[in-house]
Amino acid sequence: MQSKTKIISYQIYDHTDGLTVEQNSVLKSAFLASNTAYAPYSNYQVGAAILLGDGNILCSSNQENASYPCGICAERNVLFYYGSNYKQHKILKLAISTKILNPHLDLPPAPCGLCRQVMVEYERNNKNNIEILLGQPGKTLTIFQSCNDLLPFGFSPEFLQKD
Repeated sequence: MQSKTKIISYQIYDHTDGLTVEQNSVLKSAFLASNTAYAPYSNYQVGAAILLGDGNILCSSNQENASYPCGICAERNVLFYYGSNYKQHKILKLAISTKILNPHLDLPPAPCGLCRQVMVEYERNNKNNIEILLGQPGKTLTIFQSCNDLLPFGFSPEFLQKD
């Protein structure tokens, strides 16, 4: 038997004062995008924003449906929009924010497994790491340097290749 260890590192900021202008801008954009969420069932309004290499920021929010599987998370919503319209530009940063955080949890708004898988594939197609920011403006913020930090063993196109 062989035993291996995979370690991820991330940064936690007590507030957003130490962030770069770009980090603050994409985080604020994600937070503002949470205002456009359609979440009448969960009341969990999520916004996502991506900063592109050309300086543009794309935003989206979660959109629920009475038939729950028909809804879409903010992260996949903005990434699929990017993939359809802007994939000639690199994604530099992806921020995820929520309108309301549970005050009893000391955790950032984390993407679901489906979103993590999509994020990993967009990062692979991007051919560079995408910095992930999770939090709210002025509050505790968690930053990961790569989507792979959130899903270290993601499914990849290589699994589909035939001999």
